[in-house]
Amino acid sequence: MNDKPNSSSHDGPCSTSISLPHSNSRQPSSKQNGIHEKLPQLVHRHLSSPFRKPILPFNIAAFETAQEFIARHNKPLILDSCCGVGESTYQLARQHPDAVVIGIDKSANRIGKHTQDQENYLLLRADLNDFWRLAVEAKWQLQHHYLLYPNPWPKAAHIQRRWHGSALFPSLLALGGILEVRSNWQIYIEEFALALKIAGIQTQVEHYQTQDPITPFERKYQQSGHALWRCCAQLAAHSY
Repeated sequence: MNDKPNSSSHDGPCSTSISLPHSNSRQPSSKQNGIHEKLPQLVHRHLSSPFRKPILPFNIAAFETAQEFIARHNKPLILDSCCGVGESTYQLARQHPDAVVIGIDKSANRIGKHTQDQENYLLLRADLNDFWRLAVEAKWQLQHHYLLYPNPWPKAAHIQRRWHGSALFPSLLALGGILEVRSNWQIYIEEFALALKIAGIQTQVEHYQTQDPITPFERKYQQSGHALWRCCAQLAAHSY
């Protein structure tokens, strides 16, 4: 890979910060010690073969709710995918008062734990495997798209469960905007950057620290002394 992680600030879609206290959390455990050998083959295959799985009714209903919310606000759109309990959605809405933020998570239990409320964001339970495709069909173009500490699926056999190795990767690209992916597993970020490079997209990869964590995982990992990593890219506004 040409993009080498480092801890200094760069010009580009992302910039870095500082560090936090101590806690105790386990690092991702995997026998995979580098970029998965099948990743390039998977990315090329998914870029050339549309995903045709039927879309479930509950995801259509969630998407219609999102469309109604967007129609009430004539503002740029930010998507917080895999938002968990919605803390990141709330914080992103505060950071971007001139935009609307939609947080998506497939767990009703996690979404149900959210207690804050703010006019410019919405939390929805939906499966991204359907939601992203519906958003592409509706020609959404995002200002920003955040994937903050998604499940890394560290077992090598689960490479296609990682977003960059999945059949949904082209839909993610087609949504456009500034993409920011964060993880405490460096391999996940390096793989994501490679997948973007294969798709012809320049990336920025760096070691990441912040004094103001915006997700429970970010707070826990950083307080546990984990190295955090992120990948940022400006996605073009066209379909893949």
